[in-house]
Amino acid sequence: MLPLGMIAHQMLTLGNIPGVAGVFGRYRCMEPPSGQAGYQGPDDDAEEIITRYEDFTTIDWIHDSILERNNRLRRQDEIERILRDANGTINLRWGWAQLRRIGAAGQSWFIVSLVGACIGVNAALISILTEWLSDLRRGYCSEGWWLNQEFCCWEIEKIDKDTEGACAAWIPWSQFTAANWFMYVIMACLLSWLSAHLVHNFARYAAGSGISEIKCILAGFIMKGYLGGWTLIIKSLTLPLIIASGLNVGKEGPSVHVACCIGFVITSIFVRFSPSQGKMKEILTAASAAGVAVAFGSPIGASYSQSKYEMSQTFSIKTMWRSFFCALVATVTLSGMNPFRTGKLVLFQVTYDRDWHFFEIFFFVILGFSGLYGAFVVKFNLQAAAFRRRHLKSYPITEAVTLATLTAVFSYFNKFLRIDMTESLAILFRECEGGGDYDNLCQTWAQWRMSNSLLLATIFRTGFIIISYGTKVPAGIFVPSMAVGATFGRMLGIIVKALYRAYPTAGMFAVCKPDVPCITPGTYAFLGAAAALGGVMRMTLTVVVIMFELTGALTYILPTMIVLLVTKFVGDYLGKDGIADEMIRFNGYPFLHADDRVYNISVSRVMRKELITVDAKNMTLRDVERKLDETDVQGFPVISVDGKNLLMGYIGRSEILGVLEQIRRRGPLDPHTLCTFHSNGSSPPTPQSATHVSDGGWLSISQRADDSLVGVNDGDREMLDHPSMGTISFESSLLYFTPITVAPQLPLEIVIQLFKRMGPRIILVEQYGKLRGLLTVKDILRFTSSLGSERSAADLETWDDYRGSLHSILEGTWIWTAEVREQFSSWVRGIVGR
Repeated sequence: MLPLGMIAHQMLTLGNIPGVAGVFGRYRCMEPPSGQAGYQGPDDDAEEIITRYEDFTTIDWIHDSILERNNRLRRQDEIERILRDANGTINLRWGWAQLRRIGAAGQSWFIVSLVGACIGVNAALISILTEWLSDLRRGYCSEGWWLNQEFCCWEIEKIDKDTEGACAAWIPWSQFTAANWFMYVIMACLLSWLSAHLVHNFARYAAGSGISEIKCILAGFIMKGYLGGWTLIIKSLTLPLIIASGLNVGKEGPSVHVACCIGFVITSIFVRFSPSQGKMKEILTAASAAGVAVAFGSPIGASYSQSKYEMSQTFSIKTMWRSFFCALVATVTLSGMNPFRTGKLVLFQVTYDRDWHFFEIFFFVILGFSGLYGAFVVKFNLQAAAFRRRHLKSYPITEAVTLATLTAVFSYFNKFLRIDMTESLAILFRECEGGGDYDNLCQTWAQWRMSNSLLLATIFRTGFIIISYGTKVPAGIFVPSMAVGATFGRMLGIIVKALYRAYPTAGMFAVCKPDVPCITPGTYAFLGAAAALGGVMRMTLTVVVIMFELTGALTYILPTMIVLLVTKFVGDYLGKDGIADEMIRFNGYPFLHADDRVYNISVSRVMRKELITVDAKNMTLRDVERKLDETDVQGFPVISVDGKNLLMGYIGRSEILGVLEQIRRRGPLDPHTLCTFHSNGSSPPTPQSATHVSDGGWLSISQRADDSLVGVNDGDREMLDHPSMGTISFESSLLYFTPITVAPQLPLEIVIQLFKRMGPRIILVEQYGKLRGLLTVKDILRFTSSLGSERSAADLETWDDYRGSLHSILEGTWIWTAEVREQFSSWVRGIVGR
């Protein structure tokens, strides 16, 4: 085990090498944002609400779109100029211009293809390593230590392979159950320790699922260090380790995070894409779709699911096609590598050749009540997370090892908990005929014993999921939830089959044919898995498409839809969002949810009134630099110099810094040099200089109409005035003369829709031309969070109260453990003192 840690340590030193540090060095050992670092007590809730959103940088999608448009127009103008100069003559410059045109058109598709292929290769390697490490807990192959049980016993039929002693090449660790149990627990302990150790010491952002964070990143929030080379390497190494340890976490959520890391690292190599946040978002969206596709073997469902990750309500068709293409390339690559040597993309793919009966709808509705499972897990997992944040934040390795050890101790004695979860799903989904009788699962004489084992597996796994999801290791919840639903569904299917055998002449069984099996318990496991996944993630149509692609059976689309609709109704009644959305709120991530709530609040109550502004004229360079040094805001409203506070425009912090850096390259600057942001310092832009679109005085969205190129980049800064005349002008194409503005009385819901649909970084609030305030997404989130805290304080029994019954049990256990530890320490000190 030691060489892996040494290899990771050696790779860490690559960050000091020029060129490599650009991808790896800036992402190593990043501390989580302060909003996640520790738990605030009840007295600190108000301060937490104010500060927890300050750790993230917001992307201004409008500004980014302007810059991308300018770059595109410049490239087109340059190519067209070369073609005009050629005057129809085919020469070297003409050929180079044509190649540049073709390259510009196809580069995006090339990057998407490369990202998809790398994601497929990475997924295949993770699957192979996970299966080998999982089997290593129970034994080894005498014909080669690198072979898992499947390849070691390749020539033996599956029905015989599950029988103890059927494969002579596969050697258990011992002939005694106690010794095998001991090795099983020790291996779980070692694998979980290695995984937690690598994550804690080399890439702490590799912990967790990543779904919540990816949603925020795609929505336009930069989490520095979350995507990159080190996170990719460590998460790819530790994900198979923690899955093989037996901890009740899955690899499907982390697969999306790993896929986005691959997309980010590859895209960062290309100069055209790395500076553009819009282009980067397209690649990351496609990469996340490929991550879902390789996790479930479902490229269509993965492409559809990306609409849930998008913050904007308008999902680009171009982005959807690129997502589908990336997912397709990833799944083709995974299929070509064929990690399971069965032709399946995932281990639990299954096909059904029998139909269902109308009377089974009643039992399908029962499975649909897995929405209760989703709400139950979300509620108590948040309470466990609150306890973890308060007491266990300093012991991430100890927590992961302890949970994995306890899971192994209890799981070994249940056949459905002992094996890997994906293998368990494959067994439970199968029909009894054709090799589905795993350890007498389909035998009538063992049906009640099997039902008892499945019930215990459902209960124990649910409890372990609640306390395990959120540990500081790569941890997903997709497959664990599916495993819970599958064990419950298979148990229900066995019971229904037993009813049919006991009462074959009952009225509801009259449609069953005597020569064909009437009840297929595997389909109940399949539908239960879909219901549990939909319940905990609050997904419906996406799960239907994924499940269809897993089975290829059109006949079971209707039962799947029935089950998921019931699950959705139950979840909606309980009023609980999916665990990814709830974790976004719990961690304080700045994300605007799809909320149709009416606040009955005007913008004036939420806006920031104490603003840091710059005067349109007569500011010295020293004054401008003092504002930059003393503040960390991302931009400054430009106001008139006549004291009327008239809004003249808005300029970004990066634009000012870029101009000053460009000018300093030409020579030193006098601190008393005058800076001009607007040539007319006492009146706002005239209608002749701007195109103004208004909505009854409530809202204005304007843009300059005199320039084909709007915004600024490095090319524009060459055209700025040098301070040889004693003045630095920021007015050129740097200033937003008329940014998005709203009136103070505009309802807050309208502003939220503006942020979600258009993606600006800030919206200014003006009244009769005078600047009144400023609004950002973080301001809205702070306000809505304060409203949520007031509701929780008024009603301690709400679902949003993280300090509930489970939290109280964990707190009591922690106090009791501390008292026992103190008593034991006192007893030891007394013995030593004698």
